Amino acid sequence: MRRPFMDDPAQLASLEGQQYLVLRPTIAVASLYREVQDAALARFGGDIPHPRTEHVTLRGFFEPERRDELSALIRDWAALQHPIEVTAEAVDVFPAPWQILIVRIARTPGLVSAYAALSEALQSTDFRRLDERSVDDWTFHLSVVYGKTLDPDSWQEFADASRTEFSLQPTETIAEAELVWYQDGAEHAEVIPLGP
Repeated sequence: MRRPFMDDPAQLASLEGQQYLVLRPTIAVASLYREVQDAALARFGGDIPHPRTEHVTLRGFFEPERRDELSALIRDWAALQHPIEVTAEAVDVFPAPWQILIVRIARTPGLVSAYAALSEALQSTDFRRLDERSVDDWTFHLSVVYGKTLDPDSWQEFADASRTEFSLQPTETIAEAELVWYQDGAEHAEVIPLGP
């Protein structure tokens, strides 16, 4: 059984009507992510919002009425992709106002190409995209914990203590994407193979 990305009722409510295209690491990158997240949660006694499962978000949408059309576009995009190599390069942060601890993902050629191809596929559509950025401006990452509720001093101390570059950078190849959507207070997902 696949672990959900989000399962906290408050998080689920805040995501209602949204869809996300994500990659789910399951081997070396996933193992490192869990070590980083376990350490962060231990520091706060587990009492800080966080994803339940590691994932690299490629795009967010708000299309509750056109999910089938969005899914068709994503399946067409996925059929043209090759499996995507993902490499964890550092523990880093998105600073205030976001205050998110992340595992930063290297800009591998396959990952950059997949993101750019998705941007091109979406260019002629009017799908509502959330926080969309160009491939040059996007930081590929795995969100570890959401520290927005921490006071600035506590956040800064945590961020400074957490940042680190990995000397050994775990890498894995991901052969499927997931289109995840939030509806009626629950998470749903369609697993989409990459490639023909």
